[in-house]
Amino acid sequence: MLMRTDPFREFDRLAQQVLGSQAPGTWSRPTAMPMDAYRQGDQYVVSFDLPGVSPDAIELDVERNVLTVKAERRPLELGEDVEMQVAERPLGVFSRQLFLGDTLDADRIVARYDSGVLTLRIPIAEQAKPRKISIASTEGDRKEINA
Repeated sequence: MLMRTDPFREFDRLAQQVLGSQAPGTWSRPTAMPMDAYRQGDQYVVSFDLPGVSPDAIELDVERNVLTVKAERRPLELGEDVEMQVAERPLGVFSRQLFLGDTLDADRIVARYDSGVLTLRIPIAEQAKPRKISIASTEGDRKEINA
């Protein structure tokens, strides 16, 4: 099971509604990134929106069942003769942490980045999958039940 944590996310949403805009993330205060998470068969799939982020600016770390995704959207190099007219896309650091339950296999996470979306596939650990247990009886016949 996946559990997400971001104690300030709701506060940030409220501030965005009151102020009417999205404050960009800074290098000292990361901005959260939108995500979807769902179970597909024997794995969890988590997708993060990271448009305009270079793949080499994305870091994935797992430490003690905490998955940290960190990405940085850097300013465009426009040159000296360019005058910016509108700058609405947030720049800076984006980060997200997920607690991976003991039922997930954090050692076999597969990551793919395509069209601005980072997709992680996290398999369910073998010991967490349902299995049949054989029961021996004194009469010599065997019976299987689901555990």
